[in-house]
Amino acid sequence: MPNLYPIFEVPEIVEQQQTEPVPKYGKSWLFDFAKGDFVVDGAGRVVEADGHTAWVQWCIKTILTQRFAYVIYSSDYGTELEEAQKQPDRKAVEIELERAITEALLVDPRTEMVKDFVFEWEGDTVKVSFVAVPVVGPPERLEVILNA
Repeated sequence: MPNLYPIFEVPEIVEQQQTEPVPKYGKSWLFDFAKGDFVVDGAGRVVEADGHTAWVQWCIKTILTQRFAYVIYSSDYGTELEEAQKQPDRKAVEIELERAITEALLVDPRTEMVKDFVFEWEGDTVKVSFVAVPVVGPPERLEVILNA
């Protein structure tokens, strides 16, 4: 009579370690924030930025763009700096700016962390300096000037 409960060996399950893909740094056009225009070479062609420089420019552009103000950008792009402007004192403004900038930059998978914030006030204007650490490449000390 055949056995109703067969016996067999269970194969060993080997779990694969999942590694997250390293984000790619695409190329972009080099932008001069002081002039508010793209950088052009001697032949009149727009200069191309390497991937790391493009990421640095993305960080600055993200901070300077108001979130939800432009339909062309997703709701993840930009910062909510108007919340910082509503704060009662400078310390509260600094805390809110740090939160808003960190939140905006960590949306990008190329950004590992944002740290070491320094605030320099001159009247109602504040120069915010911080270190943005990418997943690949060297950390960058970035500065933006904002009206608080």
